[in-house]
Amino acid sequence: MANRLADRVRAKGLVGELAAEFAGTFILLLFGIGVVAQVVAGGIGNHDSIAWAWGFGVLLGVYVAGKITGAHLNPAVTVALAAFGGFSWRKVLPYALAQTLGAFVAALVVRWNYTEVIAKFDPGHTVKSQGIFSTLPGNGSLPVHMWGGFRDQIIGTAILLFCILAITDLRNTSPGANMAPVVVGLLVVAIGMAFGTDAGYAINPARDFGPRLASFFTGYGTAFRDQYGDLYFWVPIVAPIIGGLIGAWLYRVLIGTFLSDDTSPDDPAAVPIDNPEASSAQQAA
Repeated sequence: MANRLADRVRAKGLVGELAAEFAGTFILLLFGIGVVAQVVAGGIGNHDSIAWAWGFGVLLGVYVAGKITGAHLNPAVTVALAAFGGFSWRKVLPYALAQTLGAFVAALVVRWNYTEVIAKFDPGHTVKSQGIFSTLPGNGSLPVHMWGGFRDQIIGTAILLFCILAITDLRNTSPGANMAPVVVGLLVVAIGMAFGTDAGYAINPARDFGPRLASFFTGYGTAFRDQYGDLYFWVPIVAPIIGGLIGAWLYRVLIGTFLSDDTSPDDPAAVPIDNPEASSAQQAA
């Protein structure tokens, strides 16, 4: 009886975590996909608009989900934290599904809202506007192919995880809990401005696959292929997972190993956004 009660409590906790991951990723993608639709199909804004709006989307998504889960919002983050951060492996698949669903629903909202503008810009729903929803090698126009995009996604996601762990490690010079989302948002802006050419800096399997599915179901018959006709959808799924693991491992080897476990943060209220167990413990306290 006691075991069944404990299982029910844990299940309710997991439901709340999945709801938070769904909501946070939903907010992230509303701003991210929305700005690309505005720039590409509406002709309003430029690359800087895209980089900044994605960063703000991350910032707001982390504020939405941070208290409950630490706001992973990205299967590459979830997998890396399970491998190197003590996150439970049994939660990895549920988190990834919730994140992908949040991205999928957000893309449907943007697709619906920009129906007329996209139809005028690209009546055939071709690769010309496919980049609104999912990434392409060379952003669909530059001479980059599948394996160039694969390389780029490994590098970009390794940078993301390396820096996220540096930002959220309380043994390091981490910002306070309320400022960490701002710094992570700026990190995404920086990646977009420096590594956005070769593959559109998806650096997040849910961010790419959820909207790719949404575009496929709403008229984009070639959504799973790139501009060369190659099956490309798997690249922004597999490469970010690999890159995230590499980035997290490098942080552990180069920095984490040399930090003292006895170091206390300057802000006693600080919580690492990658550690929901720490967040829960602090709430209980």
